[in-house]
Parts: sequence; C-alpha cells; structure tokens
Amino acid sequence: MKVLIAGATGLTGQRVVRQLLDAGHQPVALVRDSSDTSVLADGCETRDGDLTDLADDVCDGMDAVIFAAGSGGSTSAEMTDKVDRDGAIALIDRAKAADVKRFVMLSSRGAENPDPDSKLYHYLQAKHAADEHLKASGLVYFIVRPVTLTKEEGSRDIRMGEDVDIEGKAARGDVAAVLVRALDDDALKNKAYLMDSADA
Repeated sequence: MKVLIAGATGLTGQRVVRQLLDAGHQPVALVRDSSDTSVLADGCETRDGDLTDLADDVCDGMDAVIFAAGSGGSTSAEMTDKVDRDGAIALIDRAKAADVKRFVMLSSRGAENPDPDSKLYHYLQAKHAADEHLKASGLVYFIVRPVTLTKEEGSRDIRMGEDVDIEGKAARGDVAAVLVRALDDDALKNKAYLMDSADA
C-alpha cells in the first residue's frame, strides 16, 4: 500500500515509517517546510503539506492514511484545534475525496468521553471531534487510543479493548505496530480500541 503519514517525523511517526517499510508498504511522509526530514528512514517519500492549510489533492494516489500527528503538550488551545481537530478533519475529508481505502487514527485515552475536570480536556475534545468525524465519514477506519505513551520500542505484547490497564503504559513502538497492522487487518475494521503494552 502507498500510505500517507501525518506526523511522520514525530516519535511515533518515525517508527510507523520504519515498520511500514519493513512490511513492504510505501510510506509517504506529509511534511511542512520546517519538518526535520533527516529523521525519516531511507526509502520514505515525502509530500509537502501543512495540517493547518491542506491542499485539496494531498491524498491523491494514496491507498491509506495514518494520522499520527499532534500539536504537542505545550501548544496553545488555538493550535490544538488547528492541528488535532481541524487538521485531522480536513485530512479525513481529503482522504474521502481521494477514495482512500483506509484511514487509521492515533487518538488518546479519554477522547471517547472527555472529562471536563481533566487538564487535557481541551485536547481530548479536539481528538473526540476528529474521531467522531472519522466514524461518520464513510471511510473504513481504525482508531487506537493508547494509555500513557513511553519512548520504548516495546515487545509487541499488546492488549486492546477491555483488557487494557487504564493506568498502564503504551510503548510507542507497539503503538506504531498497531497503526500499521490496522491497514490490512479486517478484525480492526471500523473499530476504536484502547491499547496498552502488556509488559510496560
């Protein structure tokens, strides 16, 4: 598959790119002018694009899209909305217009029902809006909501659904593995799951 990755230069996105290559897919990183493309694995193509101002044809020629982008923990509420909500929604709409076969979303624990008392409430609201837009889009989708992320590679001992430890950890390497697996695993088709690393 030819796969467009939003957030490809991030800590999870870099792992997604490598795992796509290992699985025989063709990753295409969506990059801004300021993106550090030196972190991308050899063999990864790039496509110019900014989630705050996406071209209509950004998904043309793609078989699938993986959204692994994030505005970051220290950004303003406005930038959170621009990237995590509006940017994701715009990419979903462009994927739909381009007849993309599958859209895989990296979301967050709590996005299914944002808690107004959480310090992450605004971020979780943005992720919730994007997730709901994806569900209603008509695209074949998968949404993964990892618990607290670590920078570990993980062992691929992954739990999803009701067995997840809400207070546990999710290794970024394991998260990337789930995102890549969701491209062609029909058991994950049109599902949204919590996820953790069993041995983290």
